[in-house]
Amino acid sequence: MSKDPLLQPYQLKHLTLKNRIMTTSHEPAYPENGMPTERYAAYHAERARAGVALTMTAGSAAVSKDSPPVFNNVLAYKDEVVPWIQALTDGCHEHGCAVMIQLTHLGRRTGWNKGDWLPSVSSSKHREPAHRSFPKLIEDWDIERIITDFADAAERMQAGGMDGIELQVYGHLLDQFWSPLTNNLTGPYGADTLENRLRFPMDVLDAIRKRVGPEFIVGFRYTADEAQKGGITPEEGIDISRRFAATGKLDFLNVIRGRIHTDPAMTDVIPVQGMTNAPHLDFAGQVKKATGMPTFHAARIPDVATARHAVASGLLDMVGMTRAHMADPHIVQKIKEGREDDIRPCVGATYCLDRIYQAGEALCMHNAATGRELTMPHTITKAASKKKVVIVGAGPAGLEAARVAVERGHHVTVFEAQPDPGGQVRLTALSPRRREMIGIIDWRMAQCAARDVEFRFNSWAEVADVTALHPEVVIVATGGLPNTELFETGEDAANVVSSWDIISGDVKPAEHVLIYDESGDHAGMQAAEIAAAAGAQVEVMTPDRVFAPDIMAMNLVPYMRELQDKTVTFSVTRRLLGVSRDGNKLTATIGTDYSDHSHRAQYDQVVVNYGTLPLDDLYFALKPLSSNGGAVDHDALIEGRPQTITRNGEGVFQLFRIGDAVSARNTHAAIYDALRLVKDI
Repeated sequence: MSKDPLLQPYQLKHLTLKNRIMTTSHEPAYPENGMPTERYAAYHAERARAGVALTMTAGSAAVSKDSPPVFNNVLAYKDEVVPWIQALTDGCHEHGCAVMIQLTHLGRRTGWNKGDWLPSVSSSKHREPAHRSFPKLIEDWDIERIITDFADAAERMQAGGMDGIELQVYGHLLDQFWSPLTNNLTGPYGADTLENRLRFPMDVLDAIRKRVGPEFIVGFRYTADEAQKGGITPEEGIDISRRFAATGKLDFLNVIRGRIHTDPAMTDVIPVQGMTNAPHLDFAGQVKKATGMPTFHAARIPDVATARHAVASGLLDMVGMTRAHMADPHIVQKIKEGREDDIRPCVGATYCLDRIYQAGEALCMHNAATGRELTMPHTITKAASKKKVVIVGAGPAGLEAARVAVERGHHVTVFEAQPDPGGQVRLTALSPRRREMIGIIDWRMAQCAARDVEFRFNSWAEVADVTALHPEVVIVATGGLPNTELFETGEDAANVVSSWDIISGDVKPAEHVLIYDESGDHAGMQAAEIAAAAGAQVEVMTPDRVFAPDIMAMNLVPYMRELQDKTVTFSVTRRLLGVSRDGNKLTATIGTDYSDHSHRAQYDQVVVNYGTLPLDDLYFALKPLSSNGGAVDHDALIEGRPQTITRNGEGVFQLFRIGDAVSARNTHAAIYDALRLVKDI
């Protein structure tokens, strides 16, 4: 038996967990009509198959109709959820993985104009800033029916074969009662005493216990320190934790520190890249020590070393590695096999969590198979025959193509014009706060090096360089170059520089800088952060009605924290029409899409962030020599079949282009392009 602390079994009541690694409750927003269907089950089964001991589903499943999902959550208040829960649970149990689910009533953390258009309810009369709806102050009959709803939902989960449940008690209705910051009630559930504030969650716990019996596992995921003036203090949180333990009705505590009522607060609870790893781990250990209760915790524990420390030091009984398992679902298997160096790292991009709010489903920045387990492989299989594959470009798209091709068994050569791999990711990682992004590149380079991919750096590939290798497949992943062409003029804006120039350090920020950000992505805000840090007066301008729309909620927080104490302003619904030189100054002509109004303003420097234009000369030069003329069968690509188009009978190789060599998109799109194309070559 292994002596690794992470691989030791843990006894939770009657349930033997085979190791100390779990994924905590999170909602990837994969349900269909509120049901955890095949996609949802496949996502959890992949992690179960690879050895995780406990998978917590849903973040969170709604127990009441007046708790409508803010994104695509599981609807635990419907009877038809039971067979879907049973199928999900059976799929994980097949691999020896325990399964639990998180139940909640969102309270004020939702909206009235969703679901059945019922008013949200809360112990608070104030709206939650993040979700904006004003709640109805909860009445006695609301409390009674919601207690019953919790018990009904718990019974459904038990009927579906779940090993247990946890109640969500941070930021949602149960916590809104017990926090002094969100309880405006009087009477038995009022804010005047801790006992009264705790009464509602305790009543819910009692009702659930009566319904499911003493053996079914029930725990709380709760905040034991709100980290805000006027809220629950660490001392009070420890007191609350001891009270839970004393009830004898809870089987585990899953500790949270902080609040989630605003984007900045949630980012402190669930840190993103550039923030401290495991910031609340020691506090969770204090709760465990004070209560003696089985203690779980997750908050940016992205690596095996930190997880191992958490268990070996006695801080936790079960360690949550949730985002880490979105990046690599096979962590436990790789630990067992002594392949920790092969683990695909979580780089903290938090594309997963941010994306559920913006686009309705969680995806990993650099594992395109996550959430697509029904169609995309996490493990690459060998091809029937070996081919010569030439890839031009060693950015994320090219490196993913090389990794997948060599794992398919092909002979792979990669040309890269720069001395180092990485493309735009390497540029991104120049900012200290985002340096972890280079893990996307480093992991792929290590995978390719271990399988003898041939790299030719400092090599600007021409047609003759490619054809000299007699390839059977050529993949152009050359990316793009900054676009500084203004739409209205159709010409490059004179006298401007690109966001790349500022980020790379090739151009230093001037004294008064306009950053015209039409892309709304990280590059514009990175340039603003660099210019502001250099002491510049910065104006960020966008033609959109909000700035940086492609930087989602949690990722925007670090930028704003860096910028708000500096001389930075934001101008929305303003379009840059032209730039002319006026002595030592630049005069910008500024209009708007909303009217004919325009005006002029002067700056020392104008920085344009307007995406990239494909660097595609080589692709078009190779196109006449290819058998498919560069064409892609979209149906075959989507359905996972090989590309078989022939447009030129005399062509000697298949030709494809991927990533920004096609059009300006993001890192995930580039990696997904590569995976779904090359997995069938």
